Amino acid sequence: MSKRNKKIVCLGGGTGVSVVLSGLKEYPVNLAAVVTMFDSGGSSGKLREELEISPLGDIRQCLLTLSKKNDISQFFHYRFEKGSLRGHNLGNLLIAGAIKMTGGLETAMDEIERILKIKGKIFPVTLENADIKAILNNNKKINGEENIVNCRYLSKVGIKKLFLEPKVKANPKAIFAIKNSDLIIISPGKFYTSITPIFLVQGIPEAIRESRAKKVFICNLRTQTGNTDCFGVEDFVKILEEYLGKGSIDYVIFNIGKLSPRSVKEVEKVFPNSDFIKYDKALLKKQNFIGVDVLDRNIRKLNPADVLVKGANKRTMVLHDSNKLAEVIMNLCKR
Repeated sequence: MSKRNKKIVCLGGGTGVSVVLSGLKEYPVNLAAVVTMFDSGGSSGKLREELEISPLGDIRQCLLTLSKKNDISQFFHYRFEKGSLRGHNLGNLLIAGAIKMTGGLETAMDEIERILKIKGKIFPVTLENADIKAILNNNKKINGEENIVNCRYLSKVGIKKLFLEPKVKANPKAIFAIKNSDLIIISPGKFYTSITPIFLVQGIPEAIRESRAKKVFICNLRTQTGNTDCFGVEDFVKILEEYLGKGSIDYVIFNIGKLSPRSVKEVEKVFPNSDFIKYDKALLKKQNFIGVDVLDRNIRKLNPADVLVKGANKRTMVLHDSNKLAEVIMNLCKR
């Protein structure tokens, strides 16, 4: 009798989770994504405000990544370039329409997952509406995902408290997936607005701690201007463990690969104050810290039609190599 497929749950925001899922879907594993739901900017933020629905961008990216129907899913990528819809993503609009037609996000996703024939399941971390808020060490309060991302001095002043308002409970299906997984992956992404907020949802930290799954954190490739300036690998881990408990993360995957000088210049034209995450070379000798070249050297071009994102909220140009990541993750499954 063959061994059952491993159950892998990926936590985080759209792009980071999608990169992880993209490589893993090629393996015989059972995949699930638990996705953050607190965007206030871009196409997702606009639709959230105007239609009073949950932000959809991160959900959309995961749906497309896991879709087996590439002939249909290509339409979900299109972004309008002109008119009143300029900057909006067609996929977001289609999901928004499905929500209105079916009466809710869960039923809409069930229908879209069926149409796209996705491999795996995607769960919003919560089915309730909330905004991310931050109180800095100078007692200044910052409201909303977009404002936090675009705060130029957050990492310099430091965060006293990050919270959701109102408090929200976890999606029961997300809790079930986490508790019954073999491997929990904290995906890369915007640290204070895509990753950390998941652990602010009531029930999520407890479910992670109670799960017998191995917990893996995939560290970001580059710092985020204003939010994680000068952060090293261990800085990210320290903050995550403030939410999950010291020693709760079993493995940390971090990148040691480098871009060509030409590619670095191209990225720095758009992100002049960002840099690759630093790491202490002593980490390479630790068994639970896995330093490996997981860098995708194909720089992603920004879409000129993506005009609804502002300031530091630009889409990242430097991504992890999904196949390299998947290989590392699958080796961890064997430990």
